[in-house]
Amino acid sequence: MSGAAVTSVLVVGAGIAGTAVAATLARGGVEVDLVEIKPRNSALGSGITLQGNALRVLRDLGVWDQVADNGFAFDTLGLRAPDADGTVLVEMPDARTGGPDLPATLGIERPLLAEILHANAESAGVKVKFCTTTTGLVQDNQGVDVTFSDGSTRRYDVVIGADGIRSWTRRALGIPLDTKPTGMGIWRLIGRRPAAVTQTDLYYGGACYIAGYCPTGEDSLYAYLVEDARDRSNLSPEEQLAVMRELASNYHGPWDEIREQLTDPAAVNYTWFESHVLDQPWNRGRVVLIGDAAHACPPTLAQGGAQALEDAAVLAELLLDRSVVDEHLWDEFMNRRFPRAKAVVEASLQLGTWMLDHDQDADVPALMGRIAALVSEPA
Repeated sequence: MSGAAVTSVLVVGAGIAGTAVAATLARGGVEVDLVEIKPRNSALGSGITLQGNALRVLRDLGVWDQVADNGFAFDTLGLRAPDADGTVLVEMPDARTGGPDLPATLGIERPLLAEILHANAESAGVKVKFCTTTTGLVQDNQGVDVTFSDGSTRRYDVVIGADGIRSWTRRALGIPLDTKPTGMGIWRLIGRRPAAVTQTDLYYGGACYIAGYCPTGEDSLYAYLVEDARDRSNLSPEEQLAVMRELASNYHGPWDEIREQLTDPAAVNYTWFESHVLDQPWNRGRVVLIGDAAHACPPTLAQGGAQALEDAAVLAELLLDRSVVDEHLWDEFMNRRFPRAKAVVEASLQLGTWMLDHDQDADVPALMGRIAALVSEPA
């Protein structure tokens, strides 16, 4: 490790990307501080769908067994009709983008995944501070001087901004980035898993663009309804629950059982899909952005978490393998990450655009096949 490009790194943001890059660097012998503005147990209570290429990174992190024990893995994808019976149209093998020895897909509750990743970072030697953030960055050619919200200061070789779609780090660097709504909004529910739900099933059309669900554990499920983006901010929690129940009443099959769980306003949330992709490079000097801070996409391809994990894996690899932090390092990082992340964002947006336009000629299987082939290759 003595020849690594860095000996000290600050990671801003303890989400998927931040915890993954922090743990990998720490296990490589780097002194890593990780700060998170939110409290420890603040992960949103929804689910996340992780494709095989995400599972491949989690395996390399050493947390695959824990993730598998706490999530629900499956290898098929179902399509159902938005009719009175929720008729199964097709059940197809899903692409194993992480390789033949990993499942195609795994669903897990976000708070459980966050807990696993936080514990993994701490066991690797990362010093994690919650309810703490950065308030100032001043850098030169050799490092970055950082001021924290508690008034303390420290100097690091590199700072990694993994602080989400509205990244403070990105703004502090003066990088303009236009984050735009895509035109779709999503209702989400975490509930009990009906026995019939053993894979993701998607219902295209009807009252919503998509009605879907993903098993997230032996006893849990993540269900969602995607509609036109609307201003729902004036609705009370009880009114939001009523809207989701009404939309869900248009779908059947397992949705009949899922709908019966729609009784707790606190279990429902509504957000808009938003997206951006930062043009390369993602660094300014010795401060670099990864994950949603650099690229964010709607979940139409379920690749957001996977792309964040790939950013973390590639960046950590380069910082550990190279002897100096220079333009060659950043160029290789961009060569390996920018085209891939950009292609995923654009394909995710294209799927949404086809639905918004009710495009009857859209070749969805070809697009999904192309992205599956791309992300099956090592990052």
